[in-house]
Amino acid sequence: MCASGARPSRFTAPIAASAAAELAALPVGSSVHAYSVKLGLLVGDGSLAVSSSLVYMYARCGCIDDAMKLFDEMAERDVITWTAVVSGCVRNDECEKGMRYLVQMVRLAGDGGARPNSRTMESGLEACGVLGELSAGRCLHGYTVKEGIGDCALVVSALFSMYSKCDRTEDACVLFPELPEKDVVTWTSLIGTYCRRGLDREAVELFQEMEVSGLQPDEVLVSCVLSGLGNSGNVRRGKAFHAAIIKRNFGDNLLVANALISMYGKLELVDAAGKVFGILHQRDAESWSLMVVLYCKAGLDVKCLELCREMHCRDHDEFLCDINSLVSTISSCSRLGKLRLGQSAHCFSIKCLLDEISVANALIGMYGRCGKFDLAYKIFGVAKVRRDVVTWNALLSSYSHLGHSNDALSLYDQMLTEGVQPNSATLITVISACANLAALEHGELIHSYVKDMGLESDVSISTSLVDMYTKCGQLGIARGIFDSMLVRDVVTWNVMIAGYGMHGDVKQALQLFSEMERGTIKPNSVTFLAILSACCHAGYVDEGRKLFIRMGEYCLEPNLKHYACMVDLLGKSGHLQEAEDMILAMPIQPDGGVWGTLLSACKMHDNFEMGLRVAKKAFASDPGNDGYYILMSNSYGSAEKWEEIERLRDTMKNHGVEKGVGWSAVDIWVRKLSSEFHVGHLDEQKCMKNVQNHWKKIAEPDSALGMMHTF
Repeated sequence: MCASGARPSRFTAPIAASAAAELAALPVGSSVHAYSVKLGLLVGDGSLAVSSSLVYMYARCGCIDDAMKLFDEMAERDVITWTAVVSGCVRNDECEKGMRYLVQMVRLAGDGGARPNSRTMESGLEACGVLGELSAGRCLHGYTVKEGIGDCALVVSALFSMYSKCDRTEDACVLFPELPEKDVVTWTSLIGTYCRRGLDREAVELFQEMEVSGLQPDEVLVSCVLSGLGNSGNVRRGKAFHAAIIKRNFGDNLLVANALISMYGKLELVDAAGKVFGILHQRDAESWSLMVVLYCKAGLDVKCLELCREMHCRDHDEFLCDINSLVSTISSCSRLGKLRLGQSAHCFSIKCLLDEISVANALIGMYGRCGKFDLAYKIFGVAKVRRDVVTWNALLSSYSHLGHSNDALSLYDQMLTEGVQPNSATLITVISACANLAALEHGELIHSYVKDMGLESDVSISTSLVDMYTKCGQLGIARGIFDSMLVRDVVTWNVMIAGYGMHGDVKQALQLFSEMERGTIKPNSVTFLAILSACCHAGYVDEGRKLFIRMGEYCLEPNLKHYACMVDLLGKSGHLQEAEDMILAMPIQPDGGVWGTLLSACKMHDNFEMGLRVAKKAFASDPGNDGYYILMSNSYGSAEKWEEIERLRDTMKNHGVEKGVGWSAVDIWVRKLSSEFHVGHLDEQKCMKNVQNHWKKIAEPDSALGMMHTF
């Protein structure tokens, strides 16, 4: 028309703009706008229709800023114009702006302006659903009833969708029968609401009701139900629904298969998830990512890395570019100490341009746990602008994991100096560091912080405090925290029982164990190890025997640590033959630790003949352990067999075994002034000067000296 010389009019311009909107032809729509401005079609009579159509066109083409600019410039607006800008904002993910325009429209309607119609309210209700603004949605619901459009099909459907997205199951159910049409999407919306609310039984029943109505479910609905079943934790219902969808021929659907893997992962049924993954003929990035993450979360790090290798062998390296897969891979490398694989993952992250903070956090943890603190700190420094509390925790936990407790506490101080708020994971790590150092004063400061922040109800934090106070010798304070805890888990009980055992108060340990048995928390293998250790410290042989047998009552199989503890108990009390018989009857292969425990008992009771026999077993089980050679050397010395001692030293030399160096640490004002001294230190004068310098910094030496730890 324009090419022929004809000019657009106030009648043809809106038609052309609407056509451009439906086709998303922005260049054509912009030309219509330009002609309209040039010909003066946006002012005067008939301009409203032209302007409204252009607002609609820009909104449909995704140019919401242009649509709003044109709308704001309009001197006159009708319901079509308002609806165009409201729906345009909502369609272009500007729901808050859409709601502001709707509120403005409703206010002006009271002064004689255009009143919202069903289309306007549909967009407003959609915005409320997306934003989760239930209160605003209820207000709009009331407004539709007041305006007499509450029973309009468009409004009813929009209300149903809004209440579903806001997880208002009851309101959605009331509106459901009034819906003019119930298609699979509508059913999915309602069933999804039940799933999000954790009402898995009702969701499955509604799914069956839909099938009875004659509608066939699609893969989206099936996946929705599977997601809800995974969140519910109901294993039986999850497996039953899996069987049901196989009968409906959804077994080969990739979307459904991924949902099944996710469901079994949430239900902690790793083998079941692996079977679903294994029979898949086609796998996408999500399939691989789900399994990699699942294996990592389940602690099956070897399988996690094997799956990554399989991805690489199948030329699916692009799937590893997924953030979750890469972070899980790095975490598995970290726990297994696979430095080279971790470095490969690091290189891959650079190749994929993945510089998210979650990847940096995983790399810091991996390098730190592998002892490469220089690399960990380098990444930590590079991430300075973006690092969060998880970044700090990654480095803190690495220090703590490798026993660098002083470094962990120094880093914690730096963290506080930089204004980073510690979370529960941070506090647990630094409390553990205090426990390892027996740093009571610093532990008390952290305890005060926990009180100030109201975190005493956190079971893990309180348990860490109990552990810290027991290791610092403050059993009374530890028991006070234990008794004040409203909720205790099995770890809390284990820590308190172990604390009593550590300090030789076996009666309290046994009493607490009995109290635990009377409660709802059942003892686990760690509990029995703690109580057996307590019996060992105090020489309670009969009680130890009974407790060891009672493990079977809880379907617990003794491991090497339990056997070593029993051998120690029997050996120290002089029951050497019984201890040896127990080792020989063990259903699992005894390690050097078990034989070494008996060897120590033989030395204690001067049973040279048995000691010689046991030493051979200990050497064979753990040839690199210098402790067994030292024990045997001392036994030879007691028997005045000097030639045998020389032979033993030659054997150690030939096997490359060296006697470990002992060390001591003096803590003055806990971590701020500390020194370590090793046996055979080359510069003793320097060590003494160090101590003297520390003393000079202390105003009151007598009260400032902490405790000395010798290892």
